[in-house]
Amino acid sequence: MIWGSSRVRPPAMGEDGPLGAVRDAVDRATAGRWEALNDLVEVLADVDADGDEVVARSALTLLAGVPGLVARLDGHARQPPWYGPYQEPALRRVGARFSVGTSGPVAMALASMHGDGRIRERAVAAMATRPCPEVTPFLVLRTGDWVKPVRDRARSALALLLADDPGTYLAAALPTALRLDAWLRGGFAVTQVQAALRSAPAEVWRGLLGSGGRRQRRLVFEVVLAQGRLRLNDLVTCAETDPDVRIRARAAEAACREAVWTRRVDLLRRLARSVRAEVRVVALIGLVRAGQDRDVVAYLDDDAPLARAVARDTARRLDIDAGEHYRNAVSSEGPVLGAIAGLAETGSAADAPLLRPLLSHPQARVRAQAVRALRLLESVVPEELLPLLRDPSLAVVREVTAALRPMTDALPPDLPWELLGEDRVELRRAGYRLLSGQGVAVRLRVALMLALDPEARLAERGKADATRLARNGARTTWRRSPRPELPVTVAEHDQLAELTARAAPVLGEDTSEKLTTWLTEARPR
Repeated sequence: MIWGSSRVRPPAMGEDGPLGAVRDAVDRATAGRWEALNDLVEVLADVDADGDEVVARSALTLLAGVPGLVARLDGHARQPPWYGPYQEPALRRVGARFSVGTSGPVAMALASMHGDGRIRERAVAAMATRPCPEVTPFLVLRTGDWVKPVRDRARSALALLLADDPGTYLAAALPTALRLDAWLRGGFAVTQVQAALRSAPAEVWRGLLGSGGRRQRRLVFEVVLAQGRLRLNDLVTCAETDPDVRIRARAAEAACREAVWTRRVDLLRRLARSVRAEVRVVALIGLVRAGQDRDVVAYLDDDAPLARAVARDTARRLDIDAGEHYRNAVSSEGPVLGAIAGLAETGSAADAPLLRPLLSHPQARVRAQAVRALRLLESVVPEELLPLLRDPSLAVVREVTAALRPMTDALPPDLPWELLGEDRVELRRAGYRLLSGQGVAVRLRVALMLALDPEARLAERGKADATRLARNGARTTWRRSPRPELPVTVAEHDQLAELTARAAPVLGEDTSEKLTTWLTEARPR
């Protein structure tokens, strides 16, 4: 029976039984190490022993559905442990029992990864004789095999499968082929996949373009774009709706190029109204090339910096003063964010008085943009921004913190420490950032406080900082850089020692030990 020619319905994913065990083993192997991979092989061996072809093929589908797991399993086959209870890895036992004429798809797949090249070659021969999509990823791996007979037989089999039935085998081969691209002998599979894509029917490449991972979709898009198989409507649809930014940008570039050649100004204007900044920028450049400068100048207040830059360059050719435009726009009753950002890009410190009234604007986005603009114009007055440190908006707090970090000496000394004790996460994060440029003792105190923070990401950051400081403070014979000094008073030392003891369960034994030793040696006499 030719497996590839039959349509076997896989069991439903919610069913119990062998597939449930395979699914659990795949989940463990995804994040696990040698033992988890060996357990997965054991489960697959049980599936093979049952002799149910439907379950076997579905099990391989589950395995291939996890990116990189097939390649990891292949490497696992040649890395037996030098310790532990495993006298003989399960994969080798299964491969040794492999028979070309009677073994099922799971046995073929596992035998193709055996350490013995003769067994791998027999498995590849079986895959070529009885092909099916589920074993195709394993066949693709063997096209990069280090043994020439295995490699040559796998390559000829893959080339024939992709040429004869790309609709069945392209989708199965693509993910593994892309992972082989960085291998020493992995380029063949990618070349064959590209060749099959060039000759594949439209329904095949369209299906691949609408599914799969990001790398797969990008490869398919680039191949069909280079062939000119995407119509103008297809390009516009990709530019407006595709979830991948690179595909959107490439589709917009191709669509705008064709629109310029065919004088489709209406299409350029449509793309210039896109919600995607990368699409708008390309469309604006197309409008410039089409001679529609007046349309482009209307984007002086665009949210995207590149779109504003294109519009300003066009305004210069039309003798329009972009700086004056931004000043008038910022002074209006409803200033848009792009106008505030544009003034920061083109103005000077003399324009700061136009921005300061916006610090009390009712819209949080306007307040945040005004703070950012003052920072870029180097016109920050700490007293004006201090009330905004506790603004209800996270964006405003973040921008104020960035503006005040270079001038912490002008802030009240206790303010950052007060922020570290606030209930709001963004305020504690602001306190951390304001103190991050201080001395070693201050950074260590902040790190220990953050390590105990209830917010997970802040706690991880504090733990990482404390670990780095502890390693720097440890005495080692190989360290070239001088050991950092820890100048503290007796009260500060006692506080750091108390914080270290409290944070010990979080920091771990090694880091806590290093900190304790460092603090003991740095104790004031």
